[in-house]
Amino acid sequence: MKKVITTDKAAAPGGPYSPAVIANGFAFLSGCTPHLPGPEKKVVEGDFRAQAVQAFENLKALAEASGASLADAVRAQVYITSMDHFPVMNEVFGEYFGENPPTRTTLPIGLVGFDIEIDAILALPEGSEQA
Repeated sequence: MKKVITTDKAAAPGGPYSPAVIANGFAFLSGCTPHLPGPEKKVVEGDFRAQAVQAFENLKALAEASGASLADAVRAQVYITSMDHFPVMNEVFGEYFGENPPTRTTLPIGLVGFDIEIDAILALPEGSEQA
């Protein structure tokens, strides 16, 4: 059995998919981009760091809507348009995941209109009403 999770605190999906799904004690968070929450589908203004922070803020909002936090992440995938962005992405990743970070894969891919996307899998905390 699965439960679909949505929140207006993160950017809305860009297509026909769920922002997050809870199943079997895990939360599966769809790729989060640097779009601002709201119906405008606007990418945050600024440099790569600003984009990375917004993407992570969207991921954080989905984690919280799922009854967890980024500290509960067991796996993350990061997609960036250039490995030149890796040092900044790595720094921001550390700020959001802190001690005991999840496993991670980072790949350069051809994103269009923005420079970063991140998704994650979270183990829901024991006692969470979502688990």
